[in-house]
Amino acid sequence: MKILVVGSGGREHALAWALAGSGDNEILSSPGNPGMASVGELAATGVGDLEGLVGLAVSRSIDLGVVGPEAPLVDGLADMLAKRGIPCFGPRQAAARLEGSKWFAKDVMNAAGVPTARGGIFSDARSAIEFMEGSPEKFVIKADGLAAGKGVFLPESSLEAEAVLEGLFGGSLGESGASAVVEERLIGPEVSILAVCSGTECVILPPSRDHKRVGDGDTGPNTGGMGAVCPPPGLDADFRGLAKQLIIKPVLQELARRNIDYRGVLYAGLMLTGDGPKVLEFNVRFGDPETQVVLPMLRGDLAGLLMAAARGEKLPDLEVREGYCSGVVLASEGYPGSYRKGYPVSGIDSVKDAIVFQAGTRLEDGELVTSGGRVLCIAATGDVLEESLARVYGEVEKISFEGSFCRSDIGLTV
Repeated sequence: MKILVVGSGGREHALAWALAGSGDNEILSSPGNPGMASVGELAATGVGDLEGLVGLAVSRSIDLGVVGPEAPLVDGLADMLAKRGIPCFGPRQAAARLEGSKWFAKDVMNAAGVPTARGGIFSDARSAIEFMEGSPEKFVIKADGLAAGKGVFLPESSLEAEAVLEGLFGGSLGESGASAVVEERLIGPEVSILAVCSGTECVILPPSRDHKRVGDGDTGPNTGGMGAVCPPPGLDADFRGLAKQLIIKPVLQELARRNIDYRGVLYAGLMLTGDGPKVLEFNVRFGDPETQVVLPMLRGDLAGLLMAAARGEKLPDLEVREGYCSGVVLASEGYPGSYRKGYPVSGIDSVKDAIVFQAGTRLEDGELVTSGGRVLCIAATGDVLEESLARVYGEVEKISFEGSFCRSDIGLTV
């Protein structure tokens, strides 16, 4: 198959790597990154150029499009590819509203009977404050639209809640914050579920746990993710089955009731509360860095599975290897705040016992340099969690760039 992978981050590098290794497939990544060049060809078309991506897919006789980021899906890339007869692994615009509007997702969950936090949607600060009943520390404020990971707020006081709401309604996040969802704050360990979906059918991939806080001990500001493990320790053996029956299937059936055919991956961020798992959020694409630890755990024809989903066909299952996979992100000094770019990256070629997925890198006069906050994700498998962690941290020590840092406790916190 000729497969077009849309995107340029660590998630897309992992997808290109896994798809290249799952059969006789030719990978074209756009725009891609230097690491993705090792598993296929790169094209220069950016993720925001939908017409350009469709033209690229047509001109290169692409058999399957695999879309990494959410924005092109919310903007209708899958619909545009379908009009040209190109199957796309990624939901069409109507289904992508599950991520494009948090209130739409909440409405679908409520209609489907899926456990989630109680919430409401507001367009003025006074109504939202009243909903919190004087206890803002018990609630979460979320911009309703896409906010590139910057639209979730955990206020600790009324003054902080008011400032957040006034900022959102004042245009701090543009149209994404024109409406805000306020919901009760859930407590417990988090688990991420990735479900490959074809209409109302799905295959649940191994669960994982992302580590969002920038510092050891889950301290500091939230980030895009500083590492992940798959599977999280302590989960019931049939957690995948529970997630399928309690969460994913009811959502797919509710979407079908609304004449929405979901074809792609459905990401469910779950909180394991005292009352059982509840949904924090849905994404309509693979998670990052969860993808980097989930895909190395799979055996079989991943490309065939994604093609079947894109076509709305019966889904084959994939074998899941025994053991664990751990991933650690190497980030630029200052991340998730401001950081400098252009530092040379050394040591990747010396890594032998792990996979290095590139994210924030570029080539400058033939030299690999940093170009983002999260620069690399190093992933390694092992028969037990401790083995995979020891392996990945041993390989992390071989890589360096000025100001690089990582968390030292990935897999050890919940």
